[in-house]
Amino acid sequence: MAGEIPEQMTAIGFDAPGGPDVLRPETVAVPQPGEGQVLLRVAHAGVNRPDCIQRQGLYPPPPGASPIPGLEVSGEVVAVGPGVPEDYLGERVCALVSGGGYAEYCLAHIGHCLPVAGGMPMDEAAAIPETLFTVWHNVFERGWAKEGESLLVHGGTSGIGTMATMLGKAFGLTVITTCGDEAKCEASRGFGADLSINYREADFVEDVKSFTGGKGVEVVLDMVSGDYVARNLKCLAEDGRHVTIAVLGGMQAELNMAVIMSRRYTLTGSTLRPRSDAFKTLLAGEIERNAWPLFEERRLRPVMDETFPLAEAAAAHARMEAGDHIGKIVLEVGS
Repeated sequence: MAGEIPEQMTAIGFDAPGGPDVLRPETVAVPQPGEGQVLLRVAHAGVNRPDCIQRQGLYPPPPGASPIPGLEVSGEVVAVGPGVPEDYLGERVCALVSGGGYAEYCLAHIGHCLPVAGGMPMDEAAAIPETLFTVWHNVFERGWAKEGESLLVHGGTSGIGTMATMLGKAFGLTVITTCGDEAKCEASRGFGADLSINYREADFVEDVKSFTGGKGVEVVLDMVSGDYVARNLKCLAEDGRHVTIAVLGGMQAELNMAVIMSRRYTLTGSTLRPRSDAFKTLLAGEIERNAWPLFEERRLRPVMDETFPLAEAAAAHARMEAGDHIGKIVLEVGS
């Protein structure tokens, strides 16, 4: 153990699913690290769309995960479990977690932690893991994106959208985004998008075709699903890859399989939260080697929206669901 660790802590919970107002502070026991785990004194916690969906009762935590919301945190390692060297005590890290982030203390698997360099603010560190892990896996591993190709991203000013734009540009992709108004399109272009389309005023399918000279994009990162899927496929070049990471627009899609066969499309997708610790450790290792140096050297920084105190998690959720945010919303938990 490092320093004094209390037996109890403040966390955010809810008694029954509902709107943001069901969230409230509660007092719970501080968790104890198990095999391969560390206990973090949380500095900041990222707020993500899956947290809202969990609060609504539609995205339960996987078996064994904390019921407390929160999928990414930054903080200090204050205790280590079996199999973790004590050398990690006192280290500043950020981590992808399966739950428990909205709390003063949180467990993380040591293999899912990334070191936080001295020049990186802890609020920014907490805003990185969930979107970085998601984008890296789905755009570059499942979508096989490579330098010189084009990427279409919906929700260009969301946490995922801003991360996909910045990473895509850093690795040589042409990035096209869609947004809900011109102000957000302008912001998306400011983050590096080569083209940002106001989907309320233009047909993104036609704009993508025009911008690419009729070829289409090699990869679509889709968070909408539903009737967007058929439209997304019209944006794809031959041998294109369509990667689904959320179903905000509905879980069902009607597809023309003849077109998929003739143009040799690949349709894939993933959910990261229930994947095994071993898989996430391998993913974290690849990210630390290939993408993390860009953040450590401050060449890339997460787009930050607004910070709320932990006790105001309900207000943070309300802001996310209003759709006015640009970039990441975080909770301030400790120093």
